[in-house]
Amino acid sequence: MQLGLINSAWEGSPLSLVEGVRKTKEIGFDTMDVTATFDPLIITAEDKRQLKGAAEEVGLPIVSVCCVAVGLIDFNPAVQQFHLDRCRRYLDLGAELEAKNLLLVIGEYIWQKEVIPPEEQWKWGVENVRQLGEYAAERGLEIALELEPFALSLINCVDEMVRFLDDVNHPAVKANCDISHLHLVRTPFADVAKLAGRIGHVHLSDCDGEKHGDLPPGRGVTPIKEYLAAIRDTGFNGVVSIELEFAPDPGRIVEWVSEAYRETDKIMRELGCRG
Repeated sequence: MQLGLINSAWEGSPLSLVEGVRKTKEIGFDTMDVTATFDPLIITAEDKRQLKGAAEEVGLPIVSVCCVAVGLIDFNPAVQQFHLDRCRRYLDLGAELEAKNLLLVIGEYIWQKEVIPPEEQWKWGVENVRQLGEYAAERGLEIALELEPFALSLINCVDEMVRFLDDVNHPAVKANCDISHLHLVRTPFADVAKLAGRIGHVHLSDCDGEKHGDLPPGRGVTPIKEYLAAIRDTGFNGVVSIELEFAPDPGRIVEWVSEAYRETDKIMRELGCRG
């Protein structure tokens, strides 16, 4: 496996976009993911030029582009269409950056499932993600769906991920395994095997076991090594990307990211899966 960093870690810090890319490579990461806030509807051609140029300059492949598109399951057809078009723009950006996947978050059931039948929102999600899978495949990319650890998230456990992937039924649509999210919903290690052959990407961070945290490994209680071993045992040999957002002290972000790199690299080497 390779070890990457989502560049959202640098947001709010003193480092510029280009400086963040260079520091990512300097610390030792193999790859980089692009934050969801690098929105193709907002960024400029110069932003893209700087990001891609810096990544190529230091030899840091961009593997994943992140996208949050909760409107894909909105009850308004016009909102769904807007988000389909926006996701296509993200996929175009991914192809331009020579990424491998679009990390996609599709959102939550609304109004506590009491107004809109949840099976309707599920159906909208399946239909729209299938369309995006087709568009991704045409551009040589995959969709990696994130499992979110919140009570009303559409995909909030391994079984719901498997059900969603089965319903979408497209080879370009796979799962993203976020290790702290797996722990927050108390996923048994053995359940990870249900995703064998269907994991497209992995996120890694720690948490306090009760709420979403995005902490460096060792600062929380997540059994990271055990989950990563279970992921390894599915045959996955792709990229594990560290996710660090909203650091408590942005002025010391380099130390925060370096610590996360060091501790994750140690775990991966102990498992014999860093390479």
